[in-house]
Amino acid sequence: MNVILVVQLVLVGLLAGEEFIVRWGVQPAMNALPDDAHLRTRIALVKCLKVVVPMLMLPAVLATAAAFVVAGTGDGFGWRVGGAVALGVFVLASFLGTVPINIGVNDWDPLDPPADWKQVVVRWERIDVLRSSAAIVAFVLSAIAVVQIGR
Repeated sequence: MNVILVVQLVLVGLLAGEEFIVRWGVQPAMNALPDDAHLRTRIALVKCLKVVVPMLMLPAVLATAAAFVVAGTGDGFGWRVGGAVALGVFVLASFLGTVPINIGVNDWDPLDPPADWKQVVVRWERIDVLRSSAAIVAFVLSAIAVVQIGR
């Protein structure tokens, strides 16, 4: 198996894992917090993840493109295409959906949040279900593509 395919699988897997735990672990826990703690946690999380996610996203996208070059149209090609499309959905949902919201959240004052902050959080969470699901699907399809090679 080619090193690039392994690197791609690891990067997409890390991205999917990070998205899974934020969506289905961290977010429900934050929603159980009192409003002031929720706001402080959300702001801190945005400040941290605005660094971590791009550090995974860009290399995952580049490695996915490199996997097409290395593996070509051989075994697993359709799965690689599906994985790449799912990764594209993740990237688009991020840049068109959650990133603009996060830019605003980054500047929130936890002692004086916007009046509509709860509605903003609900909108972010709806978009994040799509994002996190797309990242997980990208990983699963990429893994299937790797398994298909040489079968």
